[in-house]
Amino acid sequence: MISLTVTAVVFGVVFLAELPDKTALAGLVLGTRYRASYVFAGVAAAFALHVALAVAAGSVLTLLPQQIVQALTGVLFLGGAAVLLLRKGEDEEEVRKPENQSFWKVSGAGFMLILVAEFGDLTQIMTANLAARYDDPLSVGLGAVLALWAVAGLGIVGGKALMKKVPLRLITQVAALVMLALGVWSLWEALTG
Repeated sequence: MISLTVTAVVFGVVFLAELPDKTALAGLVLGTRYRASYVFAGVAAAFALHVALAVAAGSVLTLLPQQIVQALTGVLFLGGAAVLLLRKGEDEEEVRKPENQSFWKVSGAGFMLILVAEFGDLTQIMTANLAARYDDPLSVGLGAVLALWAVAGLGIVGGKALMKKVPLRLITQVAALVMLALGVWSLWEALTG
């Protein structure tokens, strides 16, 4: 059974954290050069693989005593908030142009770019933390993958317009505050539980 509350919370946290990320900019670059649907297919497949790995890692954490998991999750969320607040702006990554515009070449380029760029990324670690926190792999996985796909879609189709209307710094600060709140809440539960 999927919890809409958990799915919505995960969607919001992952969406805000991924929006200012380098992969959103990479998706924007790919989307301006190639057919958007081909780019999205590759990017979406790579994100789905990353979420599956993160949820599996988070599910393993649920085997530990709950108090330890809550403390670890709290510390990792606080670390993620610090990373968001302290990192410098990221430049668009240089993307090699596939030799032709075929579906497999374009989607393959999008898949490989995201697969490499996102491995061990903040949102993958956050997804693992959320899977451990909520012990609901389906809801966490669904929320995370939908958030990542939404960011990819925005980056590919309309990222430039969004970034002109909403300052990247504001998006980053909101994501950091949400992570800070989740970190403090997790640590509080660990100490009082």
